[in-house]
Amino acid sequence: MKKLAQGIATAAIVALALACIDTTGPASEETLALSQAFATLPAGFTFTTNSFAANENVGDAFLPRMNGRERAGGGHRGERGGLDRVDGHGIMGGLGPDFFGGVGFGRGIGHGPFGGINLRGTCAFNSGTGRVECTDERDGLTIVASASYKTASGTVQQSPDSTTDAVNIQTTVTGTATRRDSAVSTVNHTSNRTVTGLSSTATQRTVNGSARDEESTSGRTDSGVMFTATRLVGDTTTGLVIPIVSGKPTYPTAGRVVRQMKASVTLAGGSPTTRERREVITYDGSATATLVITNDGTTKNCKLPLPRGVPSCS
Repeated sequence: MKKLAQGIATAAIVALALACIDTTGPASEETLALSQAFATLPAGFTFTTNSFAANENVGDAFLPRMNGRERAGGGHRGERGGLDRVDGHGIMGGLGPDFFGGVGFGRGIGHGPFGGINLRGTCAFNSGTGRVECTDERDGLTIVASASYKTASGTVQQSPDSTTDAVNIQTTVTGTATRRDSAVSTVNHTSNRTVTGLSSTATQRTVNGSARDEESTSGRTDSGVMFTATRLVGDTTTGLVIPIVSGKPTYPTAGRVVRQMKASVTLAGGSPTTRERREVITYDGSATATLVITNDGTTKNCKLPLPRGVPSCS
């Protein structure tokens, strides 16, 4: 079937911004290794619908890098982990441009925020389910997705057109991805997103959805120490409302996005070390969204100027 361009710009998966992260004191080797876990997304996770920045590279599985400081069994203490600032958004894994006004204007499906549809592989309409079902294979991963298209009156469509008002996309990604450095990741991702207000006459769009990932990786660090690592990643988008105004990009004016990641790493001879991060973005109709970041139980209150702003945290 004809594919519509996905309505988000491909962006580099980003690390945490220094402005919104505090990694206090000297850290153990395992903690240093975990500082990179939040800088990428699990292999294949960007094939799902989620709030993170998009990247077609499925090889982003977590690999501990410790600049030669690790020692089997732990005990050595080094400098604080490096946290880079990329894209200027200071949010875990980057924030998809639809969520902060980074997508161009336009009415109708295929245009504007959340207007794009990206279905991969071989697709066919299933009259029994009323959904277009697709299957694709990518670097050891199987991507199974289905889409439902409906008009504002609820009429099911086999393909989208100017009258399509609601789209629901459900995706699963499973399999094993092998990096060039021979680290192996087993993944299991799911997502479910519904967007309404996509017809050419609609004046606003509403988005609800969720995504979840499980990733397990084993391999060697950059200096040869064996490791195992796990990551749980997920997000929930609730009642996100984006006005559609001709002539300019728009950003959400209502709704909430909750994003979480839990990462654990075990170096050979050592014990598991775990870190967690949670972000809650709330839109209240103003030009500033609130961003609450909790790292391992420590909370910071931040502001996210819209559109295209840089977070500032207190």
